[in-house]
Amino acid sequence: MLAYDGLCTFEFGVAYEVFGLPRPEMASDWYRYQVVAVENGPLRAAGGLTVTADGGLEDLERADLIVVPGWRAIDAAVPEPLMAALQGANRRGARIMSLCSGITVLAQAGLLSGLKATTHWRYAGAIAARFPDIALDPSVLYVDNGAVLTAAGSAAGIDLCLHVVRRDFGTDAANSVARRLVVPPHREGGQAQFIPGPVARDHEKERFSPLFDWMRENIAADLPLAMLARRAGMSLRSFQRRFETASGLPPGEWIAMARLREAQRLLEMRTAADLEEIARLAGYGSAANLRHHFRTRLGISPTAYRRQFGRTTA
Repeated sequence: MLAYDGLCTFEFGVAYEVFGLPRPEMASDWYRYQVVAVENGPLRAAGGLTVTADGGLEDLERADLIVVPGWRAIDAAVPEPLMAALQGANRRGARIMSLCSGITVLAQAGLLSGLKATTHWRYAGAIAARFPDIALDPSVLYVDNGAVLTAAGSAAGIDLCLHVVRRDFGTDAANSVARRLVVPPHREGGQAQFIPGPVARDHEKERFSPLFDWMRENIAADLPLAMLARRAGMSLRSFQRRFETASGLPPGEWIAMARLREAQRLLEMRTAADLEEIARLAGYGSAANLRHHFRTRLGISPTAYRRQFGRTTA
């Protein structure tokens, strides 16, 4: 496990809980865990903590699995000695995995060139711009390329760590660790289900905000573009252009996303409403149509989404 000044505490803790916590129920062949300092300490971690490591970069020479927690900043330079150590570990067949913004360490070391990878959706644009040779997929929770693995947002690190346990020790072991963590052993869907909906850009917000509000309130109705343009007092062509400038999305895509968010909201309420009723209220018309859009856009079924995110009502 790498440690450095500016350490991301949550991701560090996630990997420790999975790989470093003593687990006598797993017998004697469980992971042997060590913290390796990237630079001289003491090392400051997020949350006001100080970390003292028990090894240095030379210890990576005998590591089978190297975990890179979230890096101190997505655009922060990676020290040359660390990149050289990771490149050497990669050449000899060690597995290297990044959590959240830790992807920038792997990218700067050239370990992701030509490979599929993921990171937190907030960092996807910055990584894609700096490293166009990486096949970035910000919709998934993690990517396993065999020797190089990447996880999306912070909590997706749990998903990737459990995946590695499943790969190394089997499903029963991964399920046992998940039970101790009180998390599902495998989450359905990708991080698309956690990305907030679009909002208006400031320079057009005043003009379009009333229309956005009206569209959300009437999301179950048919919303033809010609009618929306008339409500906005614009020609159809002008409306389509300025709507996209204001929201960042074409009108049809904005409506699709708004309907998806409304369906998510209704499913999260955990009411007695069945899928047909939720589909009607969100503007999908039928449960079959609702299921199709959830699978296509979120990679998860409405039933699974409700089970995972639904909150118990009083």
